[in-house]
Amino acid sequence: MTPPQRASERGVSPDEGKRSMSRMFAAGALSIAVAVAADIAGHAAAPLPGEATLKVAPLIKKLTPAVVRIETTGRAPPQASAKKPDTREIHGAGSGVVYDAGHGLIITNSHVVEHAERITVTLTDGRILQAERVGADPDFDLAIIKVEAASLTSIPFADSRELQIGDFVLAIGFPVSIGQTVTSGIVGGLHRTNVGIEQYENFIQTDAAIYPGNSGGALVNLDGDLVGITTAFMGTSNNSPGMGFAIPVNMARIIADQIVEFGDIQRGSIGIATENLKPRAAPEPTSSAPQPGAVITKVEAGSPAARVGLKPGDVVVRLGDRTVVGSAFLRNRMALLRVGEVAELSVLRDGKPLTFRATVAARDQRARSK
Repeated sequence: MTPPQRASERGVSPDEGKRSMSRMFAAGALSIAVAVAADIAGHAAAPLPGEATLKVAPLIKKLTPAVVRIETTGRAPPQASAKKPDTREIHGAGSGVVYDAGHGLIITNSHVVEHAERITVTLTDGRILQAERVGADPDFDLAIIKVEAASLTSIPFADSRELQIGDFVLAIGFPVSIGQTVTSGIVGGLHRTNVGIEQYENFIQTDAAIYPGNSGGALVNLDGDLVGITTAFMGTSNNSPGMGFAIPVNMARIIADQIVEFGDIQRGSIGIATENLKPRAAPEPTSSAPQPGAVITKVEAGSPAARVGLKPGDVVVRLGDRTVVGSAFLRNRMALLRVGEVAELSVLRDGKPLTFRATVAARDQRARSK
């Protein structure tokens, strides 16, 4: 299987871009290729259950106007080893999801609009709009852009905590040079943290086909609610149908709200390092399931964690109202907290439950407190 790839297009030359645009906008309209429950990349997509097939076409008709094509133009980033500045014009393409129609807010991946000096949004009704960048969080690979337009369509947010392995989902995006496309599949995994493309990972895994150009597109459930932002894929081969990855919408919503309110991300820490609990020796093979929680391995001197009394060896089992399923989960959830917010950690110390409340501090503040 090939390494994971971000599902965006980058590095299109002006001539190639014009040819791509002429193909896409022939006869003055976008083509919408709906590929639900069809053969995708040489393998059959998961069939939809029972009478749900009768409801999919109206659902798609309702949702597709909320997923837009994003095209960017910018300059190549400077290279430290380059003797001369690189002045080449670069072009990129991806997808985005309108989530606040009244304010023209669109969520996408950070890498879609990275280095963009000009952002163009194309709607399914043929309108071409100029967008401005509101802000981005490269660590979670999310960004918000804004357009000025009336009569936009948005997709409501689901609660991605309710998503289960086996749930049917649809992926909507703009594969390169094709047009808006819908694919179907099921949720094949949750809390994927070992994909290796972002600093903070907690991906939904799906076999709904995701292609180059789908980055920033929508992963929706059969209720028509947004459950994730499609981000990356592992390519198909003769031996593997591939798999796609999406950022859970609950995580995306927290980041989006911070970007809209503050324009940037103030990421801090309470000063702990953690790792997964080691599996316990089980008397029976059937009882050797992974243990939830994350064990603290280091507490920085003078940090917020040290000041409230957290210690190495403490096992964090809950953060606020969320059960900690592992070290990566805790790290991701802590990264969603802004500087100044309070992290409430429920821990086990020698089997005794304790609760600690530590205020998230900026990294420079932690350094000065030592």
